[in-house]
Amino acid sequence: MDALCPVCTQQMNWQDGHFHCQTCNSDYRQLADCPDCGVPLQELKACGAVDYLCQHGHGLISKKRVKYRYQLL
Repeated sequence: MDALCPVCTQQMNWQDGHFHCQTCNSDYRQLADCPDCGVPLQELKACGAVDYLCQHGHGLISKKRVKYRYQLL
């Protein structure tokens, strides 16, 4: 999974359940937002699959359309 640090734009590494930027020495969690309304999506996990649901009327959102943002831990 490719993720760029929101501070220095360098590639981050997945490590122990979160992203880590070696350049900034910072840890981030990934959050998913609806591409239509910008509201955080509900993450649905089953049998190894991850799907996203917008609870504000947009229904299931494809992983390809999800807008990801990174929050400092």
